[in-house]
Amino acid sequence: MWWVVVEEQRGGGDARAWNVTKTKPAGGDREHADEVARRLAFSHEPVHPSGVKERKVLRVADGYLVIATGRTQTFHFRVTLGETVAEPE
Repeated sequence: MWWVVVEEQRGGGDARAWNVTKTKPAGGDREHADEVARRLAFSHEPVHPSGVKERKVLRVADGYLVIATGRTQTFHFRVTLGETVAEPE
């Protein structure tokens, strides 16, 4: 089973930290999961910046890095593919 995970920064100032903000099941096929991730890279509304004016979506190893520019600041978030793994025997 494939999953799509969104990670972005939450909080402000020195308290800013990376968090998983969304997980979405994406079926048993990696190609389908990649399509789900690509769509999410273009549609996800991140916490920062509020009101995205421009986004640059870059394909990276297992997903997408999105550089989102708001009115006054630029932030980024990741949309990553992951596959459920069974515990070794």
